Amino acid sequence: MKLTGSQIRQLRSMCNQLKPTISIGKAGVEAVIGTAEQELEAHELVKCTVQGTAGLDTREAADELARLTNATVVQVIGHKFSIYRETSRKDVEKIKLS
Repeated sequence: MKLTGSQIRQLRSMCNQLKPTISIGKAGVEAVIGTAEQELEAHELVKCTVQGTAGLDTREAADELARLTNATVVQVIGHKFSIYRETSRKDVEKIKLS
């Protein structure tokens, strides 16, 4: 999904209040794909953290997880990053992008 600049700014502001729910460690990105899929379906916007033992750069981990889950990288700061994907569930309140 291609996001506009204003949509990315809106999502970035929403990320400030989020706590990381996914932690990428030495097992790598592949170990958290299932969890990431569940979190994206339930919340649409997910914040992740990359541990020092992961052996990956934060940007690399963000791009890889976004590619594997068909999500979009919203922001990367330090060892944390956020990804977004619109949910297909009807029972979840969707984020209204401007």
